[in-house]
Amino acid sequence: MSEPTVPPSPPPPPGAAPPPATGGGQNQNRGLMIVLSYLWLLAIVPLLMEKDDKEIQWHAKHGLVLLVVEVILYVVAGVLGMLPVVGCVTVFLFPIIGLGALIVRILCIVKGINGERFVIPGLSQYADRF
Repeated sequence: MSEPTVPPSPPPPPGAAPPPATGGGQNQNRGLMIVLSYLWLLAIVPLLMEKDDKEIQWHAKHGLVLLVVEVILYVVAGVLGMLPVVGCVTVFLFPIIGLGALIVRILCIVKGINGERFVIPGLSQYADRF
């Protein structure tokens, strides 16, 4: 016996929208949203776009906490830079703060893409609070 053949579906009309993707949209954008979570102010994008994914929400909040801490460190270094005695030494704090923040953000992105969390003692707990 021969198996019944199914006729091929007709091609979509020109200008029609493609069919929706199967398998959920969260997995397709997950890596991008985690990377955006740690790119300073762009952390607001996954915070607003992926409200139903708790893991992406945590990474976005964690990225915002890191942003606030980085801004506070820069402000403290700037205030210390205005002091007459310590001012010359604090010029070295700015690149150290920037390099440290960059390293932490890269570690967070790599861990987040691999499905893990990079927990910083004393800071990461604030991502759970809001």
